Amino acid sequence: QVQLVESGGGLAQAGGSLRLSCVASGRTFSTYFMGWFRQAPGKEREFVAAISWSGGTTYYGDSVKGRFTISRDNTKNAVYLQMNSLTPLDTAVYYCAASTTYRSDRLRLGTMYDYWGQGTQVTVSS
Repeated sequence: QVQLVESGGGLAQAGGSLRLSCVASGRTFSTYFMGWFRQAPGKEREFVAAISWSGGTTYYGDSVKGRFTISRDNTKNAVYLQMNSLTPLDTAVYYCAASTTYRSDRLRLGTMYDYWGQGTQVTVSS
């Protein structure tokens, strides 16, 4: 079992930046494939980014590519999401997720992930 706690959300202006953090407790963090998802009101959950166990490979959703950067620090049991050039369309609750398995055709699907954080709200004003 692993517990995930996100932080770093808040209010930002369009064009601004925020950095989200997710700290994990429990089983060895480096054994988890990690992802970030988001859900805006009235919309389906959307894949944002994911990162491999060592951090050597990253994946991004089309809507955030070039603006967001995912990283991890296995010594701190943490994964991060640096969000730049924010727009009001980035407004959502952001969730950190951990997976004990990996399939390249499923890493953008929430169903691949076993554990989820409680979410942190990000609001971007125009």
